[in-house]
Amino acid sequence: MAEVVQIRLPEEADRLRQLKAGDEVRLSGTLYTMRDAGHERCLEYLHREGKLPFGLEGQTLFYAGPTPPRANLPFGAIGPTTASRMDFAAPELYEAGIVATIGKGKRSEAVRQACMDCGSVYLAAVGGVAALLATCVTAAECIGWEDLGTEALFRVEVEGFPAFVELDARGCDLYRSLEEG
Repeated sequence: MAEVVQIRLPEEADRLRQLKAGDEVRLSGTLYTMRDAGHERCLEYLHREGKLPFGLEGQTLFYAGPTPPRANLPFGAIGPTTASRMDFAAPELYEAGIVATIGKGKRSEAVRQACMDCGSVYLAAVGGVAALLATCVTAAECIGWEDLGTEALFRVEVEGFPAFVELDARGCDLYRSLEEG
């Protein structure tokens, strides 16, 4: 059985580039949540200002829309959103400095190419376990676009957040390799 790789974000984000499709990771540190509407606003800002908003350069985006707090947790649930919905923006955001994204499901060829071009990675989190993933969240703060509700931009601190490398920085794609047998 392969070793689980422990990574502290953003300090050890460069280590993500060395991982291979299929590697299991446990993330600790800072993630930022962003979904469809947030991606549109992020792109608007990037086009207008020439850089990412809120100091997102060098950070990891988690495609999630968290629910309100419960039982001493910052969120009741926080599960991955289908990543292909963000494919319209991912290549440009990788180029602007996003080092990794987390979601569920396959990505487009354009995203695979962007991972290779930018040295970025796409991590898959298991869907259907949003309440369990919420137990990995130690703190959260809405830092932008509060009017978007669950799609607002949150800075989230995690400890031991589980994920798998789906698309590595060399363009290897776990889902497609499993499909091809």
